[in-house]
Amino acid sequence: MSPGPEAVDVRSAGRARRSWYVYDWANSAFVTTTQTVLFAPYLTVLARRAACPEAPEGCTRTLSVLGLPVAPGSLALYTITLATVLAALVLPFVGALADRSRHRHRLLAGFAWVGAGAATAMVAMGGDRWWLGVLLALVAVVSLVCSMVVNDALLCDVAAPEDRDRVSSRGWAAGYLAGFLLLALNLLLVSTPATFGLDDEWAVRVSLASAGLWWGLFTIVPFVGLRRLPPRPVLDLAPGAHGSPAAPVRQLVATLRGLRRYPQVLRFLLAYLVFNDGIQTVIAAASVYGQEELGFDQPQLLTTVLLVQGVAFGGALLFGRLAGTFGAQRTITGGLGLWIVVVLGAFAVPRGAFGTWLVLAVLIGLVLGGTQALARSLYSRLVPVGAEAEYFSLYQAGERGTSWLGTLAFGLVAQLSGSYRPALLALLAFFVVGALLLSRVDVEAGVQQAHRGTDPVR
Repeated sequence: MSPGPEAVDVRSAGRARRSWYVYDWANSAFVTTTQTVLFAPYLTVLARRAACPEAPEGCTRTLSVLGLPVAPGSLALYTITLATVLAALVLPFVGALADRSRHRHRLLAGFAWVGAGAATAMVAMGGDRWWLGVLLALVAVVSLVCSMVVNDALLCDVAAPEDRDRVSSRGWAAGYLAGFLLLALNLLLVSTPATFGLDDEWAVRVSLASAGLWWGLFTIVPFVGLRRLPPRPVLDLAPGAHGSPAAPVRQLVATLRGLRRYPQVLRFLLAYLVFNDGIQTVIAAASVYGQEELGFDQPQLLTTVLLVQGVAFGGALLFGRLAGTFGAQRTITGGLGLWIVVVLGAFAVPRGAFGTWLVLAVLIGLVLGGTQALARSLYSRLVPVGAEAEYFSLYQAGERGTSWLGTLAFGLVAQLSGSYRPALLALLAFFVVGALLLSRVDVEAGVQQAHRGTDPVR
């Protein structure tokens, strides 16, 4: 007997979800191996080699970048900052484009393959070709963020509102597992390059390329698997935007004006931008805090990264289950409470106490993936139906547009106090204020407003 339509639909939905999970698996390897661990140190090596070819190690000269003097040690930071700014500028237009596409999976794969191609081409970064690394990083990071907007919006296509906490958490968990696996393999390669017939520099270049290949190859799965999603209704353009070169700008203005009709979206966005800035600053500052304030060496810091990645896999799944019992809003709030414990614990860690540091790494892993996964799923329930990608572009653009606030606060307090410990305490404000703002979000009212949505054109 052949299965009925409902059984087929259930199986198709399951396949679509599994395909969607794989995109988190695909891109997280690039985020972990390239963005988090290998790119910045290697770009710094190339920049120093170009600025001081006779003595790169003790280089005190600057590079000329578009006529501006840049210290080699700051080049990677400026590159990522520029990529973040560029991404924030283009994301609203990407969201508008995705909401007017009947087949979002094609956009997802297109952005992903451009980024993966740039990431794979980093194998050519040798010698003193720092400029190539900068260009490839700009393309890869901007493409990554654009693809994430489309992927976040696809959550609304592959999961009903009541399933999104669990589905989003599984996606994050898959990403952390992939990041852990490829990073572990690449650290083995970088640590013992002679075993594989490589020198130190080629080991790094091969590792960078492997992240791009992983990203590009695994993107084939969602590209194929999400084709079975039914064509979605296409949102109409704002009045006056049809056929105009200024259409994206007019549509962006219309979207921002439309936010007034969704006050719970605004409240959640404000809360998210505050507490997520705290999360991102803790992650960004962890290495320098561990190295400078606590005296840990590079192998110890890499061990910490691997531990966080491994534990985050289980943490994301755990938070998905907790959300099923307590609700996403309460679970996120509880997670922010644990982040406060992490900050206070890190402040109190004695210098050289690596065991205590690893305990905190486990706690970070538990809350890192869970809070971010549930933030994504809760937001997906609040955005207006039919305009998911536009609103997720604001979510991503806002995150990147304000991500400098936490690092600025951390840097200023560290400079004024002469210590990283009080700088760490300054981050408590982001979690406390974020939790208070989150408590003001009326989720049920927001869901009702979202379902009034916008009028699609079929």
